[in-house]
Amino acid sequence: MHFVEAKGILSAKNGMNLYRGCTHGCIYCDSRSSCYQFTHPFEDIEVKRNAPELLEKALRSKRKKCMIGTGAMCDPYMHCEEELGLTRRCLEIIERYEFGLAIQTKSNRILRDLPLLKRINEKAKCVVQMTLTTYDEDLCRILEPNVCTTKERARALEIFRDNGIPTVVWLSPILPYINDTKENIEGILQYCVRARVHGIICFGMGMTLREGDREYYYAALDKHFPGLKERYQRRYGHAYEVPSDRGGELMELFCRTCRQHGILSDVEECFAYLNQFPERYEQMGLFS
Repeated sequence: MHFVEAKGILSAKNGMNLYRGCTHGCIYCDSRSSCYQFTHPFEDIEVKRNAPELLEKALRSKRKKCMIGTGAMCDPYMHCEEELGLTRRCLEIIERYEFGLAIQTKSNRILRDLPLLKRINEKAKCVVQMTLTTYDEDLCRILEPNVCTTKERARALEIFRDNGIPTVVWLSPILPYINDTKENIEGILQYCVRARVHGIICFGMGMTLREGDREYYYAALDKHFPGLKERYQRRYGHAYEVPSDRGGELMELFCRTCRQHGILSDVEECFAYLNQFPERYEQMGLFS
């Protein structure tokens, strides 16, 4: 880790990244891409140590309550969070100022903060977003080696369900020739159905690759799936979008399952739900 003093913490759309980099080791991670201009190794975590102070200052000055997002680029519950508690300190500030929270992770470390997330949800709104990509546990340990498996994440979703906290799943990325199978998608969807998730965000069956990310991914293919890199190169060249050849049938399965179980599946509607602050709290503010 290395520590920095950040100049600001909230983006124009009220999102924040408390860390830069990640130790989860997912072989497909887009955040490794050169366009994000990391000046240090990706596993050398940049810690914005003044994030809580910046967040409190930002929330204190806001005239209207809103949802605060975190986890879109770097996971707020990677390994160093156990020692630093930076995410927890920021959640405490969000709860104290009665803002909403949309938090994204693929780690069940988030359960550490369950009581705090419940209080945020009682005062305003809390949505937990969990990434699920790979139903097979052995394959999951290859693709996402340094974080809990999909089965453990699915159990976390059920715990949030039992505690009245809504959840949204990111079904992404789906890697061509690796986990783009009917069995994989059916397995993940059944986890979602059992957990009664509110929505599933899926941009299509496939992935994206660009400079920085592509090289790391191809090295992982050479290590774990010999010969598959060459197949990617023949099929996709240097394309940014890397769609699965099975995308049509898998998306049909995805949409049909969501319709049958009343799960939100339209991407724009899912994002609208994540960004929508409860109207009753806005109305209370008018008369307080």
